[in-house]
Amino acid sequence: MIRAVIVDVDDTLCLTEAASFDLENEVLARMGRPPMSRAVHRSTWGEVLLDAMPRRSPGLDLARFAELFPSVHQQYLADGRLDVIPPENLEALDEFVRAGRTVLLLTSRAEVEVEHMLAADHVLAGRVSGAYHQGNTRFRKPDPRAFDELLADTGLAPEDCVYVGDSPGDAVAAGGAGLRFIACLQSGVRRLDDFAPRYVDAAIDTFPEVVAAVKQLDHPAG
Repeated sequence: MIRAVIVDVDDTLCLTEAASFDLENEVLARMGRPPMSRAVHRSTWGEVLLDAMPRRSPGLDLARFAELFPSVHQQYLADGRLDVIPPENLEALDEFVRAGRTVLLLTSRAEVEVEHMLAADHVLAGRVSGAYHQGNTRFRKPDPRAFDELLADTGLAPEDCVYVGDSPGDAVAAGGAGLRFIACLQSGVRRLDDFAPRYVDAAIDTFPEVVAAVKQLDHPAG
């Protein structure tokens, strides 16, 4: 039985690429820099923010960007423009909890970008048992060692887990660590043929379909 469902945040649990594009361009505007194109943002989507920004905005003062980013990020959260988790996605998490499965988050976000999701009054409270991010992991996807701390802390074996994510790097990390992987294609940023088939155990068009996909992996036909 799959004991744990590990979920990526961006464009998996909630659709964030478009909002992040606007947010990052707002920071660039405050720095007096021209906006990046949507094409370059999408082509680097899924990478660690501060690793991707020099390609999104060549010549960027990265330290100044990192200094300004948190306040704009908080503004977007307060305005309800970022990290809005649809009710149907929350219901999918509830179904996992009712079935006795542990739900965890694993993301390449910095701690400041995910800490609001860990607050006691957040909608994820009582649904998600833990979160792994830049603040408590040593490695970043697509490195399979991104799962090291999660597996060590929980005592879970890789074969007990499935990871749900939206990027080929998510798939490579999960497969390399011995976890099963479900590709979530809801954002439309990537297609199934962007993924190496050997790393993908199932694919879903919308996040709520993950419940049926996990059941199928538990009880494969034949």
